[in-house]
Amino acid sequence: QVQLVESGGGSVQAGGSLKLSCAASSYSSDCMAWVRRQVPGKEREGVASINADGTTTYAHAALDRFTISVDKAEKSLYLQMNGLTPEDTAMYYCAADPVMGCRGLAHVKGLHPSDFANWGPGTQVTVSS
Repeated sequence: QVQLVESGGGSVQAGGSLKLSCAASSYSSDCMAWVRRQVPGKEREGVASINADGTTTYAHAALDRFTISVDKAEKSLYLQMNGLTPEDTAMYYCAADPVMGCRGLAHVKGLHPSDFANWGPGTQVTVSS
């Protein structure tokens, strides 16, 4: 079992930036992704994904504002978030190896930790207007 631990969340004003990090205990994933849940009880949704060959996909809400990247030597996944809006306020989760595969993952809503081989505890992002 791979342990995933997110960091980098916090509170920023609208228009600001944050960079989330996800440290993995080991890295051999075919696909890693960021998933978020905007309010407790609301469905979790894909934000961005990156597969083993570096192909990235983004949810429409993240396109042109967020950038997902991976540093395999550091066993870390990142999410650079720019131009944040209050709608980006959410708990952000790092996840690896989805059962459904990487393609299209960023566009999926209703995701659950059981959809992935590994799932982190999350980091909170709060954007104020």
